[in-house]
Amino acid sequence: MMKKVLQATALSLTLAASTTAMAEFDRIRWQVPMGFPSTLTALGDTMPEVSKMLDEMSGGRVTLQTFEPGALIPALGVFENVSNGNLPAGYSWMGYEWGQIPASALFGATPFGLESQEFLAWMYHHGGDELLKELFAPHNVYPILCGTISPEAAGWFRQEMDSLDKFKGLKFRAAGVGGEIMSEFGMSVTLLPGGELYQALETGVLDATEFSLPTVDEQLGFYQVAKHYYLPGWHQPSTNQYLYINLDTWNGLNGQTQALIENTCKAANTMALAKAEALQGAVLKTFKEQGVELHQYDEEILKAFEEATDRVMARHSEADPMFDKIYSSMKAFQAEHRPWKHLGYLPRDWGVEDAN
Repeated sequence: MMKKVLQATALSLTLAASTTAMAEFDRIRWQVPMGFPSTLTALGDTMPEVSKMLDEMSGGRVTLQTFEPGALIPALGVFENVSNGNLPAGYSWMGYEWGQIPASALFGATPFGLESQEFLAWMYHHGGDELLKELFAPHNVYPILCGTISPEAAGWFRQEMDSLDKFKGLKFRAAGVGGEIMSEFGMSVTLLPGGELYQALETGVLDATEFSLPTVDEQLGFYQVAKHYYLPGWHQPSTNQYLYINLDTWNGLNGQTQALIENTCKAANTMALAKAEALQGAVLKTFKEQGVELHQYDEEILKAFEEATDRVMARHSEADPMFDKIYSSMKAFQAEHRPWKHLGYLPRDWGVEDAN
């Protein structure tokens, strides 16, 4: 009898402790518009998975209801609506707001900058996340890195881009600081959401475009209207999405709820990067079967892009102290990490002859 009493008491205490711990999560119901459709692999399907994980781990107390682009706000309007308090949160690539916050583009993607695993290292162990929070605090936004993926491709073109002269006058879609760099070569650069790009290419509104990973580009059908696909994604060695949370809303949460959201987004980075890396090789093979010519920019063109990058970054660093502070931090880590990257890994071209 005593043994049964002790077991029942232990069970009651366990259930009580579990209930108490569960009750410590805030009960929240947020509408979360996204900058990308949830159908886009690794780019748009990460936030719905984050929402699912939060719901499961909180026992239904933390609910982030995702909305497709355009359902609540325009696809590129996440930052503005979260900043002014129209919405508690939103999910998007960071850099669409770079007209208001130039340094934000560095966190979305930095040309010739940190690759995905390096970016995570800088963010979590070399001060990047602290700089991110410092940058957005004056705008009443608390951003959380919540989905990093592999490099983008450099773009889809109707003709072979084998000289710098061919870029002049080209109508090209690009985002963030990469777009400004491309304009250095006489390109007419515009920013359009992903859902509008196929028609723009098909009708001649655009001559060429970059958007995302090969898997995403395949889903958007670019290979049907442009047959020259250029890599590497020098302009976006990593592509980084964020959960934007209104700062007043964030400060109103208790510590346990905040920790749940932050740590779930860390899990999302692993999930998104793994998915991105898993799928690209097969899609490149499919493109070749569909008559797409895969190209790597030659060293002369990449060097020209790098020199233009240095000019653009120097201009912004001189004009904006926060841009300079963040970019300097990134470059310092990149330089520190370079010997390990060079010596610690097999050369990029090792065994590549077996892949052709």
